[in-house]
Amino acid sequence: MRYQISGKQIDIGTALQEHVETELGETVAKYAGRPTDATVIFSKSGSAYNCEAVVHLSTGLTAQAKGQAHEIYAAFDSACEKMDKQLRRYKRRLKDHHKERSQPVELSIAPSYILASNESEDTEQESDVNSMIIAEMEMKIPSLSVGDAVMQMEISAASVLVFRNEGHSGINVVYRRDDGNIGWIDPRNAGT
Repeated sequence: MRYQISGKQIDIGTALQEHVETELGETVAKYAGRPTDATVIFSKSGSAYNCEAVVHLSTGLTAQAKGQAHEIYAAFDSACEKMDKQLRRYKRRLKDHHKERSQPVELSIAPSYILASNESEDTEQESDVNSMIIAEMEMKIPSLSVGDAVMQMEISAASVLVFRNEGHSGINVVYRRDDGNIGWIDPRNAGT
């Protein structure tokens, strides 16, 4: 597994890097046999340290966890514990996923934009037409079944996931509703 361990305005020593590689490697190896890479980012917020860990599996699934503590090692350990809990919770589904899928998940690249928000009511009509783009990024859109998309969304702790439906190659969306249930948008099934 490839590791990318970095700090935002924090110097990360070799001892911490070795600790991260050892602990995260052991945690992921217990539940997912084919991780490809891991990204761990440390930052500081006031007196607390934050740790965000993202592990990509060869099947296309991504597990993500965040931890916070007053010591940098404790912040990582908290994130690693959450990652362990997520992967343990979905162990059976992940194993089934590996058996059914012989090839890795296909990924498509799509542009992603962040638009500036205008909070004044006077410019509300104009802002719909003239919103300023403040960031441009690329987003990877996986080809998944609906069940796998829901699992991916839950593992990554995201509230929304855009994916290409393996059944018909159309773009679909799954999202967490306010009532706790999962919503699924499939434009192909919309009445015309």
